[in-house]
Amino acid sequence: MFRKFAKDVRGNYMVLTAAAIVPIMGALALAVDYAEMSRQRQEVLNALDAAGIATARYIAQGATDAQAKAYAEDFFKANLSSVKSTDATLTIVLPKENTGGGTLKMSAQMKYSPYFFPTFAMLIGNTESNSKLDFNAVSEVRLKNTLEVALVLDNSGSMEDIGSGSGKKRMVLLKEAAKQLVDTIAAEGEQMKQVAKPVQFGVVPFAASVNVGAGYKNASWMDTDGISPIHHENFDWSTMTGNKKVQLSGGVYYKKGSDWGAQENQKVTRFTMFDDLQRITGYTSVKTGSEWKCVKWNRWGGCSQYGWVDVYQDQPVYGSYASWQGCVEVRPYPYNVNDAAPSSSTPATLFVPMFAPDETDNKDGSNRRAYGNWWADLTTTSDNAARQRYMPKYFSAAAYGTNAAAPGSGPNSMCTTTAITPLKDVTTAAGKTAVKAAIDAMQSNGATNVPEGMAWGWRVLSSGAPFSEGRAETERGNDKVVIVLTDGENTYYTPNSLGYNDLAGNKSIYSAYGYTGKGYNGTSITRLFMNTSNAIGKTDYSNTNYTNAMNEQFAALCANAKEAGIIVMTVSLDLSSSNAVEKAQIEALKACSSDSRFRKGGDGKPAKLYWNATGGSLANDFKEIADELSNLRIVG
Repeated sequence: MFRKFAKDVRGNYMVLTAAAIVPIMGALALAVDYAEMSRQRQEVLNALDAAGIATARYIAQGATDAQAKAYAEDFFKANLSSVKSTDATLTIVLPKENTGGGTLKMSAQMKYSPYFFPTFAMLIGNTESNSKLDFNAVSEVRLKNTLEVALVLDNSGSMEDIGSGSGKKRMVLLKEAAKQLVDTIAAEGEQMKQVAKPVQFGVVPFAASVNVGAGYKNASWMDTDGISPIHHENFDWSTMTGNKKVQLSGGVYYKKGSDWGAQENQKVTRFTMFDDLQRITGYTSVKTGSEWKCVKWNRWGGCSQYGWVDVYQDQPVYGSYASWQGCVEVRPYPYNVNDAAPSSSTPATLFVPMFAPDETDNKDGSNRRAYGNWWADLTTTSDNAARQRYMPKYFSAAAYGTNAAAPGSGPNSMCTTTAITPLKDVTTAAGKTAVKAAIDAMQSNGATNVPEGMAWGWRVLSSGAPFSEGRAETERGNDKVVIVLTDGENTYYTPNSLGYNDLAGNKSIYSAYGYTGKGYNGTSITRLFMNTSNAIGKTDYSNTNYTNAMNEQFAALCANAKEAGIIVMTVSLDLSSSNAVEKAQIEALKACSSDSRFRKGGDGKPAKLYWNATGGSLANDFKEIADELSNLRIVG
């Protein structure tokens, strides 16, 4: 019987089953726990990704750090449907400096409480098993950068020269490179379908001055009442006497006296002076009355009939001599080197139209005339400064046969550029066409005023007036970039250096800083020298000193722009470090440029966003600029 029992194996299945039940149930428990843990993990990941995208958008709208973190926490917890919020801990790392190019990093640590694993662990004798399992999840969101670029491009006369190593004029090379840059960045921006106006470009042509556009004549940021302290600095209204006066009342000048006729009590500004500049374009016969006279004669010469006969007189027909082309003067310090909002409550912040005064008719002993002589003086005084200041001349029409002033001449002297093109969305066909057309329209003519070009580049990017197409400065994920290109040093000229006389003592030709021989608002310091260092001689009226002063103004402007978050890229074209003056401009442009966020220089420090280009290298240099702009806005 014992032998038979030993040979009976029918109960082995039960024994084997009993022996295998622990690992079988353990595997089943692990499978159930693993499936549930995977489900919860995926739920946490989904909540993390959703919170990351939503928070990134919230940051782009200008949320503070505290608001962004609170928003992320709430959004994350709201998307945890079956996972207990107490089991998931969220960690948030916000983009550095809250600017474009940053990455929002969010991570979650979750503690999973398994259903069966602890019991299984006890069955196999593991009494030290943790009743919870930990895992981490990470999500990174690169802010979807938008980009705003102001192309500040030199339109001075030297841009007509042939670019070294190219065989083409510098202006032609610049147009080709600039348009290619727009095409490249626009193509990338077109991929950002979910973002409004992802890439915007504006164009600021500059020479001796900047043209804001004649269409802004009545803009609120223009000095339409003539209240700025620089508005009347070249005018002597006391020369208007008798019944045709111009008098100050409440800070505004008005026409006073019966000889003004219907214009009496109208205000006088540079804008109205453009309107008052008239020329005789012809004559027309006008009935002036009638007279009683003989209308029929008899044969022997006597009058046989009298009657009333109309009397006619040839009277002049007037036409406009010039209209404002759109150029403005440099604001007085500190408003020339910042983006202060123009306001009538602070008149110096308003923008004043350029109006080049008519200078003396007299010639000097070398038979040289004045640079700005474009109108008859209409006074016999021998004092040449007084002849320039004599105001009645502007209200007397020019003689018949006088041609209208050519662009950039007469009262528009030193206004030689086309108008600013405000920011346009180049991801649209209309926007890209407008920007490229503005580049094509540029022409080479005039002197070089880099700081004023830079100032208007900043203003084009600004969210406030004068141009308000830019996104709010508080908006994250947006980069504002000024690209400045020039082929020469800053220039401001004395009349003698150009072959003209200076009998009126202006010390310079008229340009965007006015005359350097006139102090600002009753002071002895001209606007060009305001807030410059002791190295700038305040009575040194030379071209070299003017260049040095403009370089200092440029340096102050660059520092302020970068402090305000503007990324500055600078390009010198065909400048040589072996020339002392050109070397100073190279150094000024390099110092003005921002540091790259992505590239390192040979010294291991961030590379400067400065390119010393030649005519032959300009196209490739602009490709490098395109790469830098791409890095600023490509979404990871």
